[in-house]
Amino acid sequence: MITLIVLSELSDKDFFVAFGYDDILFGGEYTMPSNAVLEAKKAKVEQLTELIKNSVSGVLVDYKGITVEEDTKLRKELREAGVNYFVEKNTLLLRAFKNCGLEGFEESLNGTTAIALSNDDQTAPARVLGKFAEAAGDEKFNLKAGYVEGEVYDQAGVTALSKIPSKDVLLAQLVGSLQGPLQKLAATLQAVADKKSEEAA
Repeated sequence: MITLIVLSELSDKDFFVAFGYDDILFGGEYTMPSNAVLEAKKAKVEQLTELIKNSVSGVLVDYKGITVEEDTKLRKELREAGVNYFVEKNTLLLRAFKNCGLEGFEESLNGTTAIALSNDDQTAPARVLGKFAEAAGDEKFNLKAGYVEGEVYDQAGVTALSKIPSKDVLLAQLVGSLQGPLQKLAATLQAVADKKSEEAA
């Protein structure tokens, strides 16, 4: 069979695509991805899926305005908090979230995106990133969305999570709140013991 192409009826884009120049002129927009590329994307989605499944919390951010120096400082703070932080493609993240049964990230996954994951602290990603975002300003760094234990939060929810103190701070506050009553109880018991000793004497 012979296929006749009427060149006069083709658009400029279709003309060049027909002759194999789409990679050069149109960024490969119409080039079918190779099997190797598809397999690599599939493997990446599987890796992301496992990372998300093994985490207890995660936060998405838009990092478009920060400098290299600021990014380095942020990554250091996240590592110290035990948080895994990296940049990833929106399409791959969306597939991984869906694999984990996490829905509602479609609107957040646009533009530049980085994700922070913690395997054992429900608030660490939001806490560190929220503090950084507050100092950097909206034009440079934004919280997008996140999740904790399978519950998805929008930007406002993640911002609220960022205000919750760490577990160590909460424990210290709890101990501090108990010290006063315990000291008072100890003093009362000591006074009773002293009084009984005097009566016995």
